[in-house]
Amino acid sequence: MKSKETEARPTPDPRSFSRSALAQLTLVRFREFYREPEAVFWVFIFPILLAAGLGIAFKNRPPEVTKVAVLSTATGAAAVRDAIAHDSSLAPQMLDDSAAARALRVGTVALVVAPLGASAVEYRYDAARPEGRSARTLADIAIQRAAGRADPVVATERHISEPGSRYIDFVIPGLLGMNLMGSGIWGIGFAIVDARKKKLLKRLVATPMSRASYLTSFLMLRLSLLVVEVVTLLGFAVLAFGVPMRGSAWQLGLICLASSLSFGSLGLLIASRVKTMEAASGLTNLVMLPMWIMSGVFFSAAKFPDAVQPFVQALPLTAVINALRANMLQGAGLADVATSLLIIGAWFFVAFTLALKLFRWR
Repeated sequence: MKSKETEARPTPDPRSFSRSALAQLTLVRFREFYREPEAVFWVFIFPILLAAGLGIAFKNRPPEVTKVAVLSTATGAAAVRDAIAHDSSLAPQMLDDSAAARALRVGTVALVVAPLGASAVEYRYDAARPEGRSARTLADIAIQRAAGRADPVVATERHISEPGSRYIDFVIPGLLGMNLMGSGIWGIGFAIVDARKKKLLKRLVATPMSRASYLTSFLMLRLSLLVVEVVTLLGFAVLAFGVPMRGSAWQLGLICLASSLSFGSLGLLIASRVKTMEAASGLTNLVMLPMWIMSGVFFSAAKFPDAVQPFVQALPLTAVINALRANMLQGAGLADVATSLLIIGAWFFVAFTLALKLFRWR
């Protein structure tokens, strides 16, 4: 028999509870995040340290000097060495035949010049190494000029270094995209798998909480941290290295928002059924490793062969980095990054839909 107290108790509105559940679950995600010092370090501190290291390494770096070996046992070696020394980008050194061959083999020198009498030289280098090809060209020009060759056209040089054309400008959007990917996939995926491993998810099955509310709470956490994450890294890059921000701020925010949702959904999909941290680590590396290598974080993705370009351009991190670089460095409009945004949105829709269908509490 039901008591009068039970009969008088109002039935909770499911929609109201759903909203409340999402808010409480998001609050729980915040508490879990800030109670993990390692998570705070990898999301906020590590990208700044990495940007600082790369910025210091590549900012205002003087031109590299390439080492060239001249065979000391050959006739006219001293004259060849003096001719090469006129080019400030080459550093000639006298070595015997065996020492020069060993230095070329281990990469100590990029080129070996062997004088063949008074009017001939032989260049020994690895054609697969760009520094070997460039050293051969520069050394030949220096030797030919020393022998009396005159250039019919007068050439002058003007060295230009401006914000947007430096390596640090190129790499900062890549670091931001990589950080969005890592915090989205690692942060969300490992949190769910850890809760499943500790049997915490089984306790939530009995609650009137929907699967969508639980998964969405992780995305809400990512969106809440997004502003701090982006502003921290880009603010440091602008203040420390003068990285340009030529595009509109709202468009940059839209790109980061879509990127965070896309990578967060991939993290949800990876963790939808995984029960061990080892399996989660393996799947996460399987998903992220191709993007680390091929998406152009530290060098242009265009360097890969044309045959694999469709796959490279379809990766979500490639689309994110392309959109960020277009916005920050070129000031591109929304129409210019529409294709990248469509790719990012497609990954979000497919990954989140599959995560909802495949997710298991146990």
